[in-house]
Amino acid sequence: MSQAPKLKASDEVIQEILRSIDLLRFGSIEITVHDSRVTQIERREKIRFNNEATKPKPALQNAVNH
Repeated sequence: MSQAPKLKASDEVIQEILRSIDLLRFGSIEITVHDSRVTQIERREKIRFNNEATKPKPALQNAVNH
């Protein structure tokens, strides 16, 4: 039985993948491979907001507290 040749990603590719992970807080990283070679690394970052800090207080609740 023949085995597929063992290919090793270049140090440059590995370093770029690790760098992308380090820079990412929330999101995803997509690695595109063609013919067993990494051809593209795409990083999508999500920005999350704390809804409690931006949510306006209801006017009725303010009137009851005064």
